[in-house]
Amino acid sequence: MPGVLDNDQARRVSKAIDDDIKRERDAVKKRQKQRKEVKVMLLGQAESGKSTLQKQFQLYHASQTLDRERPSWRPIVYFNAIKAVRTILDEIDWDFTTQVNQDEEAYIESNWPPQISRIRHTLLPLVTIEDSLASELSGGVTVAGGRPGVFVRAGWQSVVTSTRSWPVADIHGGTSSGQGVVANMAARLLSELQYDVAELWQHPAVKTLLRMRRLRLEESAAFFLDEIHRIAEPDYLPTTDDILHVRLQTLGVTEHSFDINFGGTHYTWMLYDVGGARGQRHAWVPYFDDATAIIFLAPISAFDQYLEEDPRTNRIDDSLQLFTTTCSNKLLKNSNMVLMLNKCDLLKKKLQSGVMVKRYITSYGERENRYEDVAEYFRAHFAQVHKRKGVQKQELYIHFTSMLDIRATQKIIVDINEAIIKSYLGQSMLT
Repeated sequence: MPGVLDNDQARRVSKAIDDDIKRERDAVKKRQKQRKEVKVMLLGQAESGKSTLQKQFQLYHASQTLDRERPSWRPIVYFNAIKAVRTILDEIDWDFTTQVNQDEEAYIESNWPPQISRIRHTLLPLVTIEDSLASELSGGVTVAGGRPGVFVRAGWQSVVTSTRSWPVADIHGGTSSGQGVVANMAARLLSELQYDVAELWQHPAVKTLLRMRRLRLEESAAFFLDEIHRIAEPDYLPTTDDILHVRLQTLGVTEHSFDINFGGTHYTWMLYDVGGARGQRHAWVPYFDDATAIIFLAPISAFDQYLEEDPRTNRIDDSLQLFTTTCSNKLLKNSNMVLMLNKCDLLKKKLQSGVMVKRYITSYGERENRYEDVAEYFRAHFAQVHKRKGVQKQELYIHFTSMLDIRATQKIIVDINEAIIKSYLGQSMLT
């Protein structure tokens, strides 16, 4: 009967499909077993430099992928520049209008407030699109507490076309209608208002407040404002330096894969970049199991800064507490630890400008306020934590780093690659 034959045929087809799936699954398992996979975690508090280090690894191991992503970074650069402008206007307005002490405010020239007011009025169309641009770039992703900024998850760069340079909504189930509308508006406004932005940035009121440390900007703000005319060009395409400087907040855990050759053997380097805000740290632990190495970044320039999530907690104290927790985790007993005492370039600038460490870190005492002494003080503290809390036989490699220095960081990456691969080989011989 035709029906019986059809059913028999259907069963044979179904079995053939199942057999094919099983063979493919077994083949994948075999490939995974044979593949030499090195698993590395990037850990550290928010703004410690993890994502910048990931870009440096990408630049070293897969520079062609970074080249393909350049268009997708364009609106992020716009956002960073606009945020810097808005921050300056907000802070300078507060400083002009909050006169706690008349003598303290004597630095204000009488013609500064009306000049800044005029510039603010001109730049109003630019600064008012900041939130809309952040929302467009984040693809509707928000964080608890309504904190402003651009927040992205894994894979945001993966869809870049000639007509649409921002793919976040595609990846997260959003629609493609209107993609890049605000980003295009930002490009047009930056082009039209670039000389007004430059006038604000060069204004003596801004330079005076910066010198007096009464105006605090994000670390990359000065870089983008100095480059405003280049960024505002119609055919602007982000450079590698631009990409390294952008501030982009990662949500969750992002996986990056690089194929590397070491001693004639090919390895798959799995790099995990994680969100460092306090509310995201619980997501780290499941990735600790079978990690070959941990790269922990501690920004030692942050001795005079406090957590955004908890303004009472000094960022150095938070880094030490986080490093303590990481070192003592038994899941990492077979993982080597690479400690990067990061942002040394910024630390040097702060110390040279006269910022005193002992004002913020009382235990620093009367030590010399020189870079060499400060750097060694922090190194000793982190090393002592590892000595007291680190799991038995866990190696610790310490580097002083400035993630924006491409040549120096690439050299450190070579050293790290060698240490981690040797660790991987040592672990492999034990299994």
